[in-house]
Amino acid sequence: MTDSDMVFVIDDDESVRDAVTNLLEAVNLRAQAFASTEEFFRRGRPETSCCLVLDLQLPGTTGLQFQQSLRRAQIEVPIVFITAYGDIPTAMRAVKAGAIEFLTKPFQKEDLLSAVYRGLEKDRAYLQNCAENATMQSRFADLTNREIEVMNLVTEGLSNKEIAWKLDLSEPTVKIHRSRVMQKMQAGSLPELVRMADRLRQTSRQ
Repeated sequence: MTDSDMVFVIDDDESVRDAVTNLLEAVNLRAQAFASTEEFFRRGRPETSCCLVLDLQLPGTTGLQFQQSLRRAQIEVPIVFITAYGDIPTAMRAVKAGAIEFLTKPFQKEDLLSAVYRGLEKDRAYLQNCAENATMQSRFADLTNREIEVMNLVTEGLSNKEIAWKLDLSEPTVKIHRSRVMQKMQAGSLPELVRMADRLRQTSRQ
């Protein structure tokens, strides 16, 4: 848990909003409550780690529909569902779609807090991954076209001699390009560079 963590509560029942908010603040978590999903959308998710405690049965848009709307909008935020009308098929749909937990009212305080902590931990990992990807992409953007060609062939397992033949370069020139790639990408070893290349490819497909 960090001081920047934020938990959002969306429930059209004011008494539930107050109870959940008071519980979160009692364990020193920052909390902000909304009566509708529209209010949350206007607020937007912060750049710091957060988690969403979301009522399943909301007027207009249901919790599951809102979960899908967030995914379509590419807004990643861990969700803890709470509901007075839960059933197993609905719970399975929510969890399969990425929900942290599905709690039926009245739920145990410990269960809600445990789910919120897991949500915050997951979001911290997500934000850290995004930051690392952004750093790698920034380093990759500094490579020249020739260095990118060399990096691709190096990470495919080709030797300097094979790369030189494939790109019609001298072997010493390939070594220079290879060294610059390692420096610019700040890779400490070939296996690390391979992992970076794989991660960059995965990120580009998302």
